[in-house]
Amino acid sequence: MPPITAIVITLDEADNIGPCIDSARQVCEEVIVVDSGSSDETVAIAEARGARVVHQPYLGDGPQKAHAVPLARHDWILSLDADERLDAQAVAAIRALELGAGGVDGYALRRKSFVGEAWVRPWYPDWLVRLYDRRSAGFEPVRGHARVKARKVQRLPGHILHYSYRDWLHVAERTTFFIDRGARQLADRGHRASPWDPPLHGLAAFLKTYLGKGGWRNGLTGLNVAVVSAYSAYMKYAVLRERQLKGRESGR
Repeated sequence: MPPITAIVITLDEADNIGPCIDSARQVCEEVIVVDSGSSDETVAIAEARGARVVHQPYLGDGPQKAHAVPLARHDWILSLDADERLDAQAVAAIRALELGAGGVDGYALRRKSFVGEAWVRPWYPDWLVRLYDRRSAGFEPVRGHARVKARKVQRLPGHILHYSYRDWLHVAERTTFFIDRGARQLADRGHRASPWDPPLHGLAAFLKTYLGKGGWRNGLTGLNVAVVSAYSAYMKYAVLRERQLKGRESGR
């Protein structure tokens, strides 16, 4: 078994954490779960699977994923979300690695995302560095979706299977969260929204997903993703615009 520690962040992931840990254990000697206050059986399931559980209120995506890195027994870290699994080809590729050979400090895998049983082709291939050497690589310290920054990356065969949404209603429910977070991130970076920004960004997101990323080849699933992407982009800038106008009024 390669000397790798898996780190998984969780919040109410009782339906996912067991299979995630089982997947990680195929290539990792150690699994650490960083839980941010689950009220379901997540912690009990993780501990029953032999994972070490660390309790930490949510710090944001990047800081939360980095929180347990200093606690790991090994320098090589595999980061998985609770709703992700390694496929057989990825497991074989990781097991065969001579970690760090040729100065590589990060390994990337393609991620295949699903809504229910439907593979969402416009989101593929989503290359992600998830296996990295903590001595020279690590997650960006950002609250939104963070990525690993590494000096030299090698791409591996195989996939991370991402069971991101139960169904389209789940997509709709989560979209509100991402709209709010996206608007806050834009504001934090000093962005301003004009009246034209919501429709222009919404249209651009639809065209990019449906035409640029080939959503039209993915049938109704591709159309659904393009519409959700357009709505999310539109509303992110609409919320930013609303908050900036309210800020002007409160500053009078």
